[in-house]
Amino acid sequence: MKLVLDLHDIYDDSAKIERALQGVIDEAVRTRAKLVEIIPGKGSGQLRKRVLRFLDRKDVKALVHRVEKDQHNHGHVLVHFRWK
Repeated sequence: MKLVLDLHDIYDDSAKIERALQGVIDEAVRTRAKLVEIIPGKGSGQLRKRVLRFLDRKDVKALVHRVEKDQHNHGHVLVHFRWK
């Protein structure tokens, strides 16, 4: 199962971004999704950096197996989970 979170519509609202990121991680845990694709878009790169900082939090890092930052397409971040 793959979940997708597109942040284009809420790029300028910090609270909504935080809730959306937490929500998709919670949904991945609940449904045991193997992959979450987060789409911050290309832009200036600030939203992508914010997503990566969120994924680097200790509580989130404990849940995530691997974060893939595509070098060829900066417009999305792949978050991989490995469930037992």
